[in-house]
Amino acid sequence: MSRPKVVDVYPYCKEKDEINFLLLKRSSDKIYGGQWRMIGGKVQPGEKAYGAAFRELKEETGLTPVQMWTVPSVNHFYNPESDEVLLIPVFAVEVDPDSVIKLDDEHISFKWVSYSEICEYGLWPEQLNMISHIHRHLTIVGKPLPEWIIEH
Repeated sequence: MSRPKVVDVYPYCKEKDEINFLLLKRSSDKIYGGQWRMIGGKVQPGEKAYGAAFRELKEETGLTPVQMWTVPSVNHFYNPESDEVLLIPVFAVEVDPDSVIKLDDEHISFKWVSYSEICEYGLWPEQLNMISHIHRHLTIVGKPLPEWIIEH
C-alpha cells in the first residue's frame, strides 16, 4: 500500500449539547474556488499523515487541537488528472469554540455549522459521509476510542 498523498481534517467544537463543524470557503483563485470545504492538504515528503493534518489545521486556521483523532474510515476519490484512486486518511479535531480563527490566503470565510445544516453547503458526498461518521460516533459513544487519539 502506498503512503497517503493528502489528508482531510474536520474541525468541530462542542457547545452545550450540539456539535458544530468548521467549514471554510475557498478563495476564487484557488482549486475548488468558492466552495465550502473542510481542511485538506498534501502530505510532505517524510511527513506522517497525522503530522500533515496538524500542520494543515494550523496553517489554514491558526487553530490548535483540544483533541485530535483518526476517523476509522478513509475518504476515497478518483483523480482523472493522474488516473489514480486516492485513499485519504480522515482526522477529526476538537477545538475550543472560543478560539480565534486566522484564515490563510486559500480561504475567504468560515462558518460554524450544525450537523442539521451541513447539507446546505454543497459538500461532496464523501465529505458528508465523513461528517456523519464523526457526528454519529460523538453523539452515540460521546468520545473517540483511546486507540484513535493522536497526541500532538
